[in-house]
Amino acid sequence: MAKNKTMETAVTVTEFLESFVETEQKRADSWEFIRLMQRITGEEPKMWGPSIIGFGHYHYKYASGHEGDAPLIGFSPRKSAHSLYVFTGLEEHEHLLEGLGAFKRGKACIYVKKFTDIHADVLEKLIVETILFLRNTYGVVDANKIQKT
Repeated sequence: MAKNKTMETAVTVTEFLESFVETEQKRADSWEFIRLMQRITGEEPKMWGPSIIGFGHYHYKYASGHEGDAPLIGFSPRKSAHSLYVFTGLEEHEHLLEGLGAFKRGKACIYVKKFTDIHADVLEKLIVETILFLRNTYGVVDANKIQKT
């Protein structure tokens, strides 16, 4: 069975942002996402793999037998857009994207050009619901840590 490539690393978030994020705008937006996600989760930001800033963690195991660890939520400040890992991708959660603002979506992530392109209050609700879903699905997360909006 393949080993999970995205694991928590010892690199600090500040080192990553200063060394690998090319524009001041992208760094400033990254700090906005960090403040928001840290406030909601009550968790310190940690690097996962070479480019994902994650908050908290959970252990998953699929019916196929594949299992691993992942951050509860996170994002990656990529060159073309921030990839936000705050959405389950499930059809029953589509309504949580309404009113979010300007974004594109992948299967289970959201691509945002700038922090100001989206509505932070809608993003907060999306994050809280995603964390609660993970808690119910995988039995994780101290619900008292989650700052509901």
